[in-house]
Amino acid sequence: MNNETVSYKQETVASAKTFVNRDASQTRLIAGVSVPDGPLITAVIEHAQRLSEPYLFNHAMRSWLFAEAIGRIKGIDYDREVVAIGTILHDIGLTASVSGPNRFEVNGADAALSFIKGKGLSDHRAQLIWDLVALNSTPSLALHKEPEVAVGTMGIGLDFGGFGVEALPTADVERILSAFPRLKMKLQFADACCRLVKSKPETSNDNFLRDFGERFLPGYKAVSTVDLLMNAPFDE
Repeated sequence: MNNETVSYKQETVASAKTFVNRDASQTRLIAGVSVPDGPLITAVIEHAQRLSEPYLFNHAMRSWLFAEAIGRIKGIDYDREVVAIGTILHDIGLTASVSGPNRFEVNGADAALSFIKGKGLSDHRAQLIWDLVALNSTPSLALHKEPEVAVGTMGIGLDFGGFGVEALPTADVERILSAFPRLKMKLQFADACCRLVKSKPETSNDNFLRDFGERFLPGYKAVSTVDLLMNAPFDE
């Protein structure tokens, strides 16, 4: 993720919107952050916790809380329930229980959509959740999508690489980290990505899995986009 891009997009989204607690008639405090509450969000949290290793679940929860904190500070208008669901479920494609033929973000987005099916969400809101999960690791696209996708991606990016952390009070960040410790996330997340590259290398060519393969797996070679172009079966 690019820190400049994330910071810029936070400002451009914020300037166009005024914060409202849309779709958040029930709220509660988690680690000092006011978040939307209700049966569906509770079910999503429990689902993510069942699927995820502790470090990955904590990452999802911190990402959600950071997204809420960013949204509040920046004054962004967004559907808080959509951001909660998409952010909490954004990495279930990395878990052992979610599989499929596609890159892990798309598998996770499909699994998230399956989980919320029949739970009263409109097609548009469900699409926003799919987009947030599928695009969260591609901020060059996600930060230019709807506010729900952008805000969720900001929270995820903050927890992943510290992008935008300077916008939040230090005490708030420390409170979130204390409630949901990182549990050696850097090493565990890298290991999870390397396992995916080893087991499904064909899904690593056009996302950040390529970076983990090139850094940590001897002999790994991703498919080159240049080769795809030059080897296209057409006469010039």
